[in-house]
Amino acid sequence: MTRVLVLILGAMATVIFALIVLVILPQSMLGKLKAPPQLKPYTLQETRGREVYIANGCIYCHSQQVRDPNITTDIAKGLGNRASVPEDYVHDNPHLLGTMRTGPDLFNVGSRLPAKEWHLAHLYQPRALVSWSIMPAFPFLFRYKPVAEPGDTVVHLPPGVAPERGVIVTTEDADALVAYLLALKHDYPAPEAGQGETDADGPATQDNAQENAK
Repeated sequence: MTRVLVLILGAMATVIFALIVLVILPQSMLGKLKAPPQLKPYTLQETRGREVYIANGCIYCHSQQVRDPNITTDIAKGLGNRASVPEDYVHDNPHLLGTMRTGPDLFNVGSRLPAKEWHLAHLYQPRALVSWSIMPAFPFLFRYKPVAEPGDTVVHLPPGVAPERGVIVTTEDADALVAYLLALKHDYPAPEAGQGETDADGPATQDNAQENAK
């Protein structure tokens, strides 16, 4: 047996082992999880906001997981009232657990900060609300207008950030991103084994998202 053949067989064995351990076994264990009754599929607007969240790299600085209180102080810090469980992510594909906490965890940001106006101002200029924030501003998600028009959502900004004349209004992407952030509420009781109402068949489809948006 040549060294090349040994290397090939070793590489194949490694790939097969990884496939079994990282894909097949987790799928067999978690593939039939059901969503808790309180966890609803994302609406169309929230789904779009999730795409904006991904496109702007929010996952690089924010996690979405409350860890076990036996090993961390996440709950003591007010990030949630319990540790995250797999059922919390039934509608997330791909999941956005994240690995960094340059910014605060967002698993329950919709419960901690439920004001849409706060999130809009924070996205436009984080330091207008949190002076020490290192979060980048996202002014491209907004528009400047000399005068607000019917249907516009005006962003209320503090002096020094608000334009001297005219107004800052939201775009559909800004509204969608905030809708997604406000949907991140996982403060319901952790489901017990066998509980749930929806099969874990991936993210909300357009049909059930439309139904949920009604």
